[in-house]
Amino acid sequence: MQHPRNPLTLENPADYAAWRGQKLAGYPRRAEDLIVEVGDPRRLTATERDAILDRCRRANMAIYVGRTRDDPDKHIPRALAEQFGLHTLDHNPGADEDDITSIAIHADALHQGYIPYTDRPLAWHTDGYYNPPERRIRAFTLHCVRPAAAGGINSLLDPEMLYLLLRDRNPAHIAALTQPDAMTIPPNVVDGAELRAASTGPVFGLDDNGQLATRYTDRRRNIAWKDDPATSAAVTALRDILADPATPAFTARLEPGWGLICNNVLHTRTRFSDGTPPRLLYRGRYYERIGGT
Repeated sequence: MQHPRNPLTLENPADYAAWRGQKLAGYPRRAEDLIVEVGDPRRLTATERDAILDRCRRANMAIYVGRTRDDPDKHIPRALAEQFGLHTLDHNPGADEDDITSIAIHADALHQGYIPYTDRPLAWHTDGYYNPPERRIRAFTLHCVRPAAAGGINSLLDPEMLYLLLRDRNPAHIAALTQPDAMTIPPNVVDGAELRAASTGPVFGLDDNGQLATRYTDRRRNIAWKDDPATSAAVTALRDILADPATPAFTARLEPGWGLICNNVLHTRTRFSDGTPPRLLYRGRYYERIGGT
C-alpha cells in the first residue's frame, strides 16, 4: 500500500494507534445501534440522512427501516443510494437490465449454479471480490421487499474492524495480505467459454483516496492463495477471527421495507425456507464509496 502517511499502513504506527483508538471508541455495540427509522427512503429528511451517515462513518454500514413495506418499486434502493453519492452500478451477470439485481431463487440457465440465487447459505465475503481493479465494488445496498419464511439472516462485519483485529494479532498478517498476488480467483469457464478472467490481488489495499479497500471470500474451492508461509498464517488467522464469537459482527434479518447501505462490508447469509410469495431483495453494487465517509 503506497500511502506512507496513511494510518492504515504499517509504516505509520503512531497514527494507526490514534486511528484505532477513535475507531473503537465510537464503534456501535449492537445491531440495533445501526438502525435508522425513516419515512420514505426515496426522500430522506436531513435528520434521517445524517443519522444514516453517522452509522456509516462509525461502522461503514447502516440499516434503514422504511415505511415502504411490501412495495416492489426498484427505484427505492436506487434513490436511497443516490442521496449518498452512489450512482455507478456494476452490471454483474445476474443483474437485471437496470443493473439492480433481484435476489430470489432462480432456476433458469443464467442464474443456475450461483449460490446467491438459491436457498443455500453464503459464507463470509465481500461483494465483487472477483472483479478487476477498474470494477472494484466500494459500496452496495440491499433492500428487502419480502423476507424468507424462515432463515435468510445476515451477519455483517466492518472491513476496518477485521483489519484492526488482524493487525492486533500480528502486523505480519497485514503485510502478507497486502501483497498484490495474495489471492487469486480462477477464471469462470462455462462450456469451454471464459465468462470472466482470473482475478489476482490483495485482500487489503488502499484506494486512491486512502480509504481501505477489501476483497475476500471464505470459499475453500476455486481459489488460490499465495503459496508462502506468511500468507498461509495470515489466512488462518483471518478465518479464526471470522469464526470467533467474540468478533464484533452484527446479526440482522431484513424485514419488508428495511435495507442495508454499506461500504462493501463482509457478510454472510444463513440457509432459508421460501414462502408464498417468495423471498425478494434488491441489490445494487456501486463503484463509488458512500459520500462523506
